[in-house]
Amino acid sequence: MEQAELTALLTAQGLRMVDEVGPLASTTEVAAAVSRLRAAGHSPDLVSAVVGQAHLRVRAAAKFGPFADRMLFTRAGLEQATRLEVAARHAGRFRDAGAHRVADLGCGIGGDALGLAGIGLDVLAVDADETTAALAAYNLAPFGESVTVRHGRAEETDVDGWDAVWLDPARRTAGHSETSRTAPEDWSPSLDWAFDLAGRMPVGIKLGPGLDRDLIPDDAEAQWISVDGSTVELVLWSGSLRREGVRRSALVLRGGSAAELTAPGDTDDEPVRDLGAFVHEPEGAVIRARLIGEVARSLDAGMLGGGIAYLTSDTPLTNPFVQSFRVRETLPLKTGAIDAALRKADIGTLEIKKRGVDVDPAQFRRKLTLRGAASATLILTRTGEGRDAKRVAILADRV
Repeated sequence: MEQAELTALLTAQGLRMVDEVGPLASTTEVAAAVSRLRAAGHSPDLVSAVVGQAHLRVRAAAKFGPFADRMLFTRAGLEQATRLEVAARHAGRFRDAGAHRVADLGCGIGGDALGLAGIGLDVLAVDADETTAALAAYNLAPFGESVTVRHGRAEETDVDGWDAVWLDPARRTAGHSETSRTAPEDWSPSLDWAFDLAGRMPVGIKLGPGLDRDLIPDDAEAQWISVDGSTVELVLWSGSLRREGVRRSALVLRGGSAAELTAPGDTDDEPVRDLGAFVHEPEGAVIRARLIGEVARSLDAGMLGGGIAYLTSDTPLTNPFVQSFRVRETLPLKTGAIDAALRKADIGTLEIKKRGVDVDPAQFRRKLTLRGAASATLILTRTGEGRDAKRVAILADRV
C-alpha cells in the first residue's frame, strides 16, 4: 500500500466507502467496483485503497472471522498475521503466567495484540513499518487506552516495566504485497537478539515451523501449531511462559476443537511393522515436534516404513493427532494396476496422498480414469525398511 492510498483510506470518506462497497470476492467483482467508483469521480488512490480493503476483508475472514469486517490490512500483513484462534491461545498463556502488561514487538496488523487485549491485558504494539503500524492502530483502536501502538524497531523499544514480550521477527523482505523469505541472519530483529532478550525476561518468539532445530535453545519450550491440517508456526517460550517439564509440544486445532501433545523432549519412533488394517497420518505439528512415537504408542501402532511419517495398526483407534484411514487393498505403485482397481471399485472422486516416493500427485491423477460414483483415498508410499522396503499404493477410506 502506497502512502497516498493510506492517506486516502484513513479518512471518514475512505472508511465509509469500504463498508459501503461490501465484500468483493472475485476479480470480476473487483473490476466492476473499480469501474463504478472511478465513474463516480473518486481519485485513483482512494479507489485502489477502498477496493483493495474490500477484497482483503473477504480473504481475512478465514483468520479473523467476523472481526475482519472492521479491520484494515495489507496483503503481506494479512498473510503473515496470526489466526485469531491461535492468538487467543497465545494470550491465554501470558495470562496464566501472571503477565498483565505485554509488549508485542513486530505486531504487524495487530493479530496477536488483538488476542492479548481481548482478554484484558495492557499491550504495547510496535512495528517497524509505518504503514503497518498505522493499520494496527486502527485495528486496535476499540481497546482504547489499554493498547498503545508505536512505529519503531523492536531493538530500540524500551520494555522496562513490561511483564513479558511477544516477538514476531520479520522473516521476509520488506513490502506490503509480494515478499520473499530471508535467512535467519537477515531477520529483524535477529534471532540472536531475540534469544538474548528471552534469557532476560519471559518471551514468546513466533517463528516459521521449518526452523532449523539446531537453533532452538536447550532451555526453551518449542511448540509447533497446526490449524486445519496446515502447520502454521513454531513458538519458542522462555521464562515463566515455559511450562515445567515441557520442551516439545504439538498443538492441533481443527474444526474449532483443540488438542495438545507435550513431552520433555523428542520421542523415539516405534519399530516398523507390516501394513495393518489402518494407516494413520500424523498432523504436521506432531511430525515437526518429533512426537510421532508418542502418538504411535497411544494407537498401538508402528511405523509403516523406515523414515516415513505414516503409522499403521490393526486396532480401530484414532485420535486428534492423526488422520486415520481404513485400508481397502494394497496395490503395486503402477498406473495400470491402480487404474483397474479404481474402475472395479467405481471410484470417481480420489484423494491422493504421498510420502517417501518421488511422485507428483497432480500428474499421477491425470493418468487415472476417474468416472465412478464412489470416493476413496490413495496413499502412495514405501513400506518396510532396508532391503525389504517397497513402493506401494494403498487404497483406503477416511475414518
